[in-house]
Amino acid sequence: MLITLEGIEGSGKTSQLAHIEAFVRQRGLESVVTREPGGTTVGEKIRAVLLNPDIEKMAPLTELFLYEADRIEHLEKIIRPALEAGKVVVCDRFADATVVYQGYGRGLDLEMIHSLHRLILRDLKPDLTILFDLAPEIGLERAWNQVNNGSRSGRETRFEKEKLAFHRKIRDGYLTLARLEPERFFIVDAGQNETTVRDTVIEHLEGFIGHKL
Repeated sequence: MLITLEGIEGSGKTSQLAHIEAFVRQRGLESVVTREPGGTTVGEKIRAVLLNPDIEKMAPLTELFLYEADRIEHLEKIIRPALEAGKVVVCDRFADATVVYQGYGRGLDLEMIHSLHRLILRDLKPDLTILFDLAPEIGLERAWNQVNNGSRSGRETRFEKEKLAFHRKIRDGYLTLARLEPERFFIVDAGQNETTVRDTVIEHLEGFIGHKL
């Protein structure tokens, strides 16, 4: 089972990973928690480039293919082996993030991105995608507060430095994908406090995993 978490910067999805992992293990299931970009040795090197705030300008196609290169490594070395072993994979960002950030955000052709995903993902699609929805103004304020208090790395703020208009496109893109696939997406109001968000997510997972098992 593949569960992915999506949302804009500062939406709190990463903070929910530990709660989700604990819940899955309490159900007696083996889990692998991972992230994109990253998750592999090669992926972490790519992540360091993609999120580096000193690289302010990058050709959108360069950005796209770096993300896809990271994803290929991630799929072959982490995700597919874990799924084949019957484990639950929980991934902080996945292919939807590329559709939204490089497609809706950067303006690259969506069909081109989908074609790449058909090649790379083959028939793999998340069983559940939890979308942590939040107004970009609030998300960016949270993200920069975390950078300033040291709970988030200042070396991974290239996207936080984008203009507000860009982040609004990202949110709109995510909500568009959720409307297109309501059976896969579960939207959470990430403007609530962490405990309320956690309880909402766990309640949904109770029903979802119970139905799948």
